[in-house]
Amino acid sequence: MTEQQPAPENPEGDEPIKQRKNGLYPAVSDELAASMKSGWADTELHDLQPVAQAAETARRRAGLSARFPGERLVIPAGNLKTRSNDTEYSFRASTEYVYLTGDQTQDGVLVLEPAGAQGHEATLYLLPRSNRENGEFWLDGMGELWVGRRHSLTEAERLYGMPCGDVRELADALREATGPVRAVRGHDAGIEAALTDKVTAERDEELRVFVSEQRLVKDAFEVGELQKAVDSTVRGFEDVVKVLDKAEATSERYIEGTFFLRARVEGNDVGYGSICAAGPHATTLHWVRNDGAVRSGDLLLLDAGVETNSLYTADVTRTLPINGTYTGLQRKIYDAVFEAQEAGIAAVRPGAKYRDFHDAAQRVLAEKLVEWGLVEGPVERVLELGLQRRWTLHGTGHMLGLDVHDCAVARTETYVDGVLEPGMVLTVEPGLYFQADDTTVPEEYRGIGVRIEDDILVTEDGNRNLSAALPRAASDVEAWMASLKG
Repeated sequence: MTEQQPAPENPEGDEPIKQRKNGLYPAVSDELAASMKSGWADTELHDLQPVAQAAETARRRAGLSARFPGERLVIPAGNLKTRSNDTEYSFRASTEYVYLTGDQTQDGVLVLEPAGAQGHEATLYLLPRSNRENGEFWLDGMGELWVGRRHSLTEAERLYGMPCGDVRELADALREATGPVRAVRGHDAGIEAALTDKVTAERDEELRVFVSEQRLVKDAFEVGELQKAVDSTVRGFEDVVKVLDKAEATSERYIEGTFFLRARVEGNDVGYGSICAAGPHATTLHWVRNDGAVRSGDLLLLDAGVETNSLYTADVTRTLPINGTYTGLQRKIYDAVFEAQEAGIAAVRPGAKYRDFHDAAQRVLAEKLVEWGLVEGPVERVLELGLQRRWTLHGTGHMLGLDVHDCAVARTETYVDGVLEPGMVLTVEPGLYFQADDTTVPEEYRGIGVRIEDDILVTEDGNRNLSAALPRAASDVEAWMASLKG
């Protein structure tokens, strides 16, 4: 990474250069400063088309406007976060901001201003192009010469279908504004500071909850993006199977890196830290260290999802025999989880309670645990006391979308106590996990973990498995792996 030198006084400009913390800039002569002001071609883009979801984001903003008439609504994208010293994490805009704008740039803020009978007028506040007159574009550590070209405000208006303003002027405007305000918190400390005396935590939470519940039912664009994410994820799983021999020679990190390559080539990133859990690591629900050995004869629990360039993520899990063939006990446990998943998926349909698919899957797993003599029946007793949870551990699914655990702050009555509707997308992911130190089960069970997870769209007449292209039944998994390795 190129190092910067201490910055000079502002070279012949009217505006101060924003200094990057601990930035290092070279001394600048008058001649160099003058040279850097001129000789640059006009790069304004005149043929930009609106982003693919522009119509949907406008409709979403209209719904938000109708819910909070007469109130100013402020939704920030967020700022860069420091990773260490003068390096930052890759930026990921807040979900609420992306959902309502389609934009993903740092420091952006969506403001809905009350507009009487018209509801609200939306304005997107963004960083404009770097200033070349005062040297910002090459002297500021966040200038375009360092981090790349930004869209002009005019270009952004074409892309996002709304007026755009300079975000550097927004905080002062918000301080002077009057009337009721709500803001999404936790993303932009500067914007929050400008609103300190104008907002309350309770009112702001109502805004965040509403946007979360807006996302429960996906529109056609979102379903298409989720299918795209799943399709790339399927190819990522195929990539992993093809290199399992190399992973055996290295570690789980080889699996993580292989899947990440697919995610970066076909999308924006992985939607969450990939779980590449081989052997007993499969019994740790969120094993993301991925530094363990990959051994023939063990199982690999791979829980991973590609995030599209529009930030919608898949979330798929398969538990694979590393050598291509399940042992007898591995297959018995796998088949139990598969049967539970089948029951859970069958319970996903419009009008069903959200909890139904979880209950259906848990019943099957409880029946298996009683049948194997691992817990004392009858099954109704096991379920009433939740005894199966020693080995099932987690819920059987969650909503999916821009966040892997989407709609997370929706009210209980509209989510986990709610009813499924066409357009909802959720995971169905039962599992059984026998910890390596669990002395309540026979020794041969210990260290085996199995989870199977698919992404399910609720349709008008039932459901559709978006990840059906990835085999699930044990015999199909073995045949699929053999075809890829052959």
